[in-house]
Amino acid sequence: MWQWDGFRSWLSGLISVYWATPVLIAIQILLVTVCLILTMAFYTLAERRVIGAIQSRRGPNRVNLLGLPGFGQPFADVIKLMFKEVVVPTDANRFLFRLAPFLALVPSLAIWAVIPFAPEHAFANIDAGLLYVLALTSMGVYGIILAGWSANSKYAFLGAMRSAAQIVAYEIAMGFAMVGVLMAAGSLNLGAIVQAQHGGPLSWNWSWLFPLLIVYFISGIAETNRAPFDVAEGESEIVAGFHVDYSGMGFALFFIAEYVNMILISTLTVIFFFGGWLSPLDGYLPEDSLLAAPGFFWLGIKTLVPMFVFLWVRATFPRYRYDQIMRLGWKALIPVTLVWLLVEMAMVYAHVGPWARMR
Repeated sequence: MWQWDGFRSWLSGLISVYWATPVLIAIQILLVTVCLILTMAFYTLAERRVIGAIQSRRGPNRVNLLGLPGFGQPFADVIKLMFKEVVVPTDANRFLFRLAPFLALVPSLAIWAVIPFAPEHAFANIDAGLLYVLALTSMGVYGIILAGWSANSKYAFLGAMRSAAQIVAYEIAMGFAMVGVLMAAGSLNLGAIVQAQHGGPLSWNWSWLFPLLIVYFISGIAETNRAPFDVAEGESEIVAGFHVDYSGMGFALFFIAEYVNMILISTLTVIFFFGGWLSPLDGYLPEDSLLAAPGFFWLGIKTLVPMFVFLWVRATFPRYRYDQIMRLGWKALIPVTLVWLLVEMAMVYAHVGPWARMR
């Protein structure tokens, strides 16, 4: 911590006191964004390696980085996409066609403003953080719809409509799951939601909200258009879905948004249901113990688990038909969340479980 305080004092000496805090925040945002993009890049490599291992084959092993086989593959992909020509269809709306990838990517990056990386370490520690997350996760669908409509192609438009309908259906189930987290924590602040789970793994929300955890994570997979819910780009009759006419960096931005959203859903799953930055030894060791201390280390370690589950699910489950996807969302997940919200309401009223301290 003393290194950061020294850096703050040094930077404050170079610039005026008025600008010290905005510049520091800008530097922190830049660092988080760069780390997030690098994590996303190596996540694509991890996906190929994990799925390759599950399917008994090798993943990327040709492009070496620092003597590590295959570790340069993400950078090779970026260089390739940067130099590929960006082709805009003749009859497309050129402005909206170019705008759509940014509408898909920017909300997925903006949500990180309210993510609590550690106690008192969030760019915006707002009381309505949960509403902010729910609002911005709903914004990504506009990029998908614009991408399909602006291309002036029936195949892209079909893919966009199917994708939008899927996202809207699972957004409702995800929202109801968030309501259950709100009822458990009694706050919309993400930091307060984490702090309310203090007391060790059995005090985390997963133990009392397990059905909502399953609904939330399945909805997260569907929201990111990942297998087995990837009909938008997987069905042969619509070629490659809403982004069929994109190439070069326009194509890359959609997939950057997809992988950033996967990391985001994994992080939010940990924050909502697995104690966020709280230590799993919290409540079992003295509070001044190093292993019981909360921090970013625990948040990062926990987030790796749902990130792996994303890859595991893709390599394991076959793709669903579109009618099966919609049936699961409307007829299974939403009713489950509504029933469990009633159960949770009864537990709150009877002061059962984590609500016993409310007496």
